[in-house]
Amino acid sequence: MILDIYKKLSPAIGHGVSSIKRLRQTAMAIGVTGVKWILDGRPASPVVMRQAFERLGATYIKLGQLIASSPSIFPESYVKEFQRCLDQTEPVPFVHMEKVLEQELGSRYLIDVFEHINPIPLASASIAQVYAARLKTGEDVVIKIQRPRVLETLTTDLNFLLFGATVLEVLVPRLKHASVAGILSEIRNTVLEECNFVKEAENIEIFSKFLKDTHNTSVVTPRVYHRASSERVLTMERLHGICLTDRKQFLNNTKNPRKVLGAAFETWVASLSGCELFHADLHAGNLMILLDGRVGFIDFGIVGRISKKTQAGVKALIKSMMILDFTVMAESMLTIGMTQRKVDIDLLAGDLETVFAASESMDPAVPVSEPDQFLLEIVRIAEVHGIRFPREFTLLLKQFLYFDSYGDIMFNMEDMMDDMMDDMEFYRSLITEQF
Repeated sequence: MILDIYKKLSPAIGHGVSSIKRLRQTAMAIGVTGVKWILDGRPASPVVMRQAFERLGATYIKLGQLIASSPSIFPESYVKEFQRCLDQTEPVPFVHMEKVLEQELGSRYLIDVFEHINPIPLASASIAQVYAARLKTGEDVVIKIQRPRVLETLTTDLNFLLFGATVLEVLVPRLKHASVAGILSEIRNTVLEECNFVKEAENIEIFSKFLKDTHNTSVVTPRVYHRASSERVLTMERLHGICLTDRKQFLNNTKNPRKVLGAAFETWVASLSGCELFHADLHAGNLMILLDGRVGFIDFGIVGRISKKTQAGVKALIKSMMILDFTVMAESMLTIGMTQRKVDIDLLAGDLETVFAASESMDPAVPVSEPDQFLLEIVRIAEVHGIRFPREFTLLLKQFLYFDSYGDIMFNMEDMMDDMMDDMEFYRSLITEQF
């Protein structure tokens, strides 16, 4: 058994378990969480786990966000709790971030490349911080700088988790059916890819080419400045406008919110079949309404790719959700998902119709539920019928539901009920045009 474990673990161990300092930090964070669990009245396990993840930093915050976006893999209580997992962290002082710039761009970066860098970050997340700057050639840019030693921390943590999962699967064979090690391996690849800013720059340019090839002038991506970028530094054109998170300003300064968001939605849907990747994290914080009325797609660190085999199922599912064809919806879910038993399409279609009917018959006076709750219900129904979705598909469906949730931005509650039918027809027309 020991030899078996060694053979399975040697690739997973890497240099992760050799980082004693990080393991000590992890142990201390878990200890603090345990003490707070006792002092705070022993809250539920998902709450304690989320708090521990936030305390443990970059790796675990990313894992928490992946849990939140993977309802087909993790229990509902954990998915809902980890939707609160914060990615805004205390900023690292600029003096430390300067060292990263010097290592990546050379000691003369402030002489040869940048005219000025504002040392106060525009944003500070678990992996990187973003700063406003100006190039020597006069362009206003933003610089995304990776936090010092974050890649080392991520690799150590993820290798250690993969190590533990592999040991468990060897010692407890029945856990192999849950494929914990496989899931962690996939997560490891996803998170480490997000740390490669060269890859993110490629993602931006692939999507930019898609916009150009389709003559799309409604949506824009930031230009990448390669001479001021590297694997840990990404310098991009600064887009000026209103972030969709500022709902009040968006409504007060946008003449036709429906048209603006419609253009964003139409572009995203078109990318599912017309581009080799789609933006997999297009929440309100990554949508910017520019001063000229165009929509900016930003932050391409997380993208998804749909195989040709599943593209037809995805298209059919999205279209069927808009026209409420529950039989096609059920058939599409079966095409996309994985199952080891025969599925009764008629029964699945009936259950889906019940869910949609319940959501449409909600009391208008009651606040509309989060799209994640609707997603959880769809995934739950699929699992009842023996269908399990791949994680990338749940990311896609969640993004689709992000757009669906923007209805409360476009209308206040009184107007929303009056315009609901027109709004539905508008989105249906977009889907029909694409597919």
